[in-house]
Amino acid sequence: MRFVLAVLLASVCFGTTGTAQALGPEAGSASVGAARILIGGGALGLVALLLHLAGRPRGATGTSAAPTPGVAPRHPLPSWLLVVIGALGVVAYQPAFFAGTEANGVAVGTVVALGSAPVITGALDWMLRRRYPGHRWLVATAIATSGVAILAAATDAGHAAADPLGLLASLGAGASYAVYTLAAKALLDRGWTPTGSMGALFGLAAVASVPLLAATDASWLATGPGLAMALWLGLVATTLAYVLFGIGLRGLAPATVSTLTLAEPLTAGILGVAVLGETLTTGGIVGLAVLAAGIVVLATAGVQRAPRPVAA
Repeated sequence: MRFVLAVLLASVCFGTTGTAQALGPEAGSASVGAARILIGGGALGLVALLLHLAGRPRGATGTSAAPTPGVAPRHPLPSWLLVVIGALGVVAYQPAFFAGTEANGVAVGTVVALGSAPVITGALDWMLRRRYPGHRWLVATAIATSGVAILAAATDAGHAAADPLGLLASLGAGASYAVYTLAAKALLDRGWTPTGSMGALFGLAAVASVPLLAATDASWLATGPGLAMALWLGLVATTLAYVLFGIGLRGLAPATVSTLTLAEPLTAGILGVAVLGETLTTGGIVGLAVLAAGIVVLATAGVQRAPRPVAA
């Protein structure tokens, strides 16, 4: 149950992202995303390095975790390539997510991005690793994504109609999320620690974010509100959140983790209404309730800790 709680707590941190951006100063999505990863990813990489130097991780990979119990997956890619692929997913997620929320509002942008992630993650994991997520996951994901659809349709975020390009950006964010989640899980299966795997992915992404941030108008960082927003997004919604995320991912299947992180749009939808004044109709309330029900189905008895291999 501790793995489930870790993912749910991480999702609450994630869910503050769109609201923090909306409360902050005017800034481009690419600039905000690059600053978030530079601060949060850099801090996460530093934590992983300090733990390594302290001697907690052991072995050639610099980690001490054991592979996922009951799973003997094949890893055709070298670890360094998994880190690179995962880091690219991290970097791509940021501008795509913020572009989606800018185009269609915090609630709609977040629920589309995170609502698509479980389906994409489960499909890719099943296709690439032959790991069936399980019947409970299918039921929970169907319920939760139905709630996402109801919430997105019922939420009035100040837009007369959804922007197609914004929806594509949000879907791109969901796909990017699936890529770095599966890359991190593959590293964990090789014996990497949760902090070590997340630190490697996000540390490399932080390095890649330096030229991206330099190419944008980052003058907002010189203001008090701008710096506060960047620190929150970096240290809380990234560093703390992904430490918790990695702990949960170590003991759960990627598809299960992705569905549990639908607590993020649930949090974002509530914050969008309570803090930002976005309008939530009766249908939106129903959507939140259905979404919460799907998460409860997966989070309660019978949560699948290890994926079940599918016979060839």
